[in-house]
Amino acid sequence: MAAAAFWSLVGAGSLLLGSIVALRWHMSERAIGLIMAFGAGTLISAVAFELTIDAYKEGGRLPSLLGLVSGALVFWGLDELLERRSARNGGIDVGEAEAAVGATATGVSGPSLVLGALLDGVPESVAIAITLLGGGTVGFAMVTAVFLSNIPEGLAATVGLVESKMEAARIIGIWLIVIAISVAAATFGYVLLGSASGASLAFIQTFAAGAILTMLANTMMPEAFTHGGRQVGLLTVAGFILASGLATYSA
Repeated sequence: MAAAAFWSLVGAGSLLLGSIVALRWHMSERAIGLIMAFGAGTLISAVAFELTIDAYKEGGRLPSLLGLVSGALVFWGLDELLERRSARNGGIDVGEAEAAVGATATGVSGPSLVLGALLDGVPESVAIAITLLGGGTVGFAMVTAVFLSNIPEGLAATVGLVESKMEAARIIGIWLIVIAISVAAATFGYVLLGSASGASLAFIQTFAAGAILTMLANTMMPEAFTHGGRQVGLLTVAGFILASGLATYSA
């Protein structure tokens, strides 16, 4: 149980590292876009190699499909609620909110990225814990992919939150809460999922995959391309190569 908590902390803790970098040093829009692209590549790899394929092998088609759809719908629904709530608070017409809410001077949607970090961080932490069930060793590739992808995710979200005039102390507090929830999820997951069926584990893993893919398509990739330009494609592939190489190295 302690090992599950520790490795979850390692993976999720890089969210705070990315946030500190954003708070400490000013970064150009282009640099943020390119870093987000690299992180997106590592996340796509984690979805493919560490979550979806393993889930399919463990639980089959139906639980994997239900998890993907559920994760996508939950992220999409909560992100929509965030936009509408922000629009009401700012006095913006909901029809205009899709173009204006959450957008900052760089266009980075901080709240959406924080939501994405939470929705994929919890199942990712549980997935890390799953690798330790039955006395196994931790999935090093999974921990590394999560660690690498969380740095640009935390950095980009922090930039958005700073430009929305949120205080640094509150931003750090938000990330500490996200990390604490992720560690708690890994701990409880290790305790509760020891006798879980393959279908249940598959659903949990693909729920994370669905949430991640929706966040990438709606938030991370559009912003990365807007600010990073055509080189974003190359950095995305570089991130995918690195993370997939780690994932397949131990296969």
